[in-house]
This record gives sequence, C-alpha cells and structure tokens, in this order.
Amino acid sequence: MKLADLLVYVDQTDGAAARLRLASDLARRHGCKLIALYVRECTPAQLRRRGIAELGLVSSRQVARLDQDIEASISGAEERLKSLLEVLQREGGFQAEWRAVDGSASNVVSQHARCVDLCIVGRDHPGDESSVADTFTEKLLFVTGRPVLFIPAGIPLETLGRRIVVAWNSSPAATRALNDALPLFERAEKATILTINLEEFIAEHGALPIEQMVAHLKRHDLSVDVIQLQNVGADSFADTLQAKACALGADLLVVGAFGPPRFWQDIVGGVTRDMLSRMRLPILMSH
Repeated sequence: MKLADLLVYVDQTDGAAARLRLASDLARRHGCKLIALYVRECTPAQLRRRGIAELGLVSSRQVARLDQDIEASISGAEERLKSLLEVLQREGGFQAEWRAVDGSASNVVSQHARCVDLCIVGRDHPGDESSVADTFTEKLLFVTGRPVLFIPAGIPLETLGRRIVVAWNSSPAATRALNDALPLFERAEKATILTINLEEFIAEHGALPIEQMVAHLKRHDLSVDVIQLQNVGADSFADTLQAKACALGADLLVVGAFGPPRFWQDIVGGVTRDMLSRMRLPILMSH
C-alpha cells in the first residue's frame, strides 16, 4: 500500500511551479520518488504565432527570430523548473528525477504515468494559452490505467493530501478511486468518507451499508470519519461535494470518474467535467 513513486507533469503555465512544490511535499512526507516530467512542445499561443508566420505575413528574418523566441521560452521554463526541483529535493531529502522529453504531452504523459503509482497534473483555466490541449489531462483518466490527481490553477494551496475527503456511493468507480487513494491515507492527518445518496444505491443495487467499508479500512489500520449526504441532484453534485469538502478543511478530494474510454468525449461533458471545470481544491480521480 506504500506510495513508491509519483509523476508530476510540469509545463510553461504559471501553475507549474506551485504544482511542483505540492508534489515535492507529498514525496517528502511519503518518502517516495518524485519524477518531474517536462514535455518540450509549443503552447497554443506559440503555435498560432508560428502559423501566422508560415502564411508569409512576416519576413523570413522575423520567422527565424520568432523560432528563437519560442525555443528560448520553452528552454527557459525548463531551466527554471529543473532548478526549483533541485532546491526542493535538497530541502526535502527525497529522491527526485528530472525528465525533459520532446513530443506531444497528450502522448508522452500517459506513457510515463503508467510506470508510477500516481500522476499529478494541472487543470488550468479555460482559455489559458500557455496550457497545451485543453482536454488532454482529462483524457489521462481513461488511457493511463492510473489515478490522476488534478491541481487547480489560480488557487493558493499550501498542503496536499493531509486532510482527505472521499466521495462514496458504493459504485465501481468510487470503489476504484478509494482503493487507489489508500496509500495517501498513511500520511494523512484526517480522512473522511462523504457518502452521496447511498440509500439510493442500497435500495436499487443492494449495496452494503457504509459500515462495511469502514470495517474494511480498519483492517488496513486506517481510521475514517463518515458524513452522509442525501438527495443530492446530478446538476448540483459537483458544487455540493466540493463545498462540503472545503467546509471540512480538505486539501484533497477523491472521486470516481465514470464512462469507458471510447466514450470519454460524452462522459467528460457530465458530472466528471463539472467537477474538473469548477475545481475548488485538488481532486484525485480514478477510472
């Protein structure tokens, strides 16, 4: 159950440094290896500028200068983040590895994520042109086979995984998410299970009472509190759940993601996308 290694994807966005700090603190507390992955690729804004240049609207000299500026931006972000990791590693005393890879993040990150226990990525604001491929981080849920921990942009965060809230309704997705989060429980100061409309699952599917899951966790020497929420509608699920987690002082929310990979476009438009598009705290999801 021990957390052995984790991957944090960093990029040219403003939130990359904060994401690296949070991942480093998690690695330090769990005594695990941290792999920081930087993919050397252009942002949407850089690609658009390059596309305009390729239309012949600027001189060849300007095109060359633009290419130099883009390369300098990519390399500059890489050096800043690599240096930050070195500082954090010295201060925290954990094992760390820097990986800089050429290619497309949508392909590269999923491959590297399959060889670690947990993948940490950012969830940037819509329209942030320094972030690549708006939905690629969402796709990671359905192509890595690993839990993905999303860090919201623009929200000051000091801790990660110290106070955990798990959304529970006895569904397969919720079960997988809870199981994937168990290694994080070992260093958590407090863990709470928040049941969502559990009586409906008991009545409709013959689900077991929450006490059965609590007993299972106790056999793992884990202690949790239980809070029950009833009559939560699908349209208010994301807001209600996050509001309750924030009220409990959580710095990590664990939720199951729904839908098979081939239908990710459809299901990400539902409850899963609601959770990610209105993030108020870090969210760990599994599929």
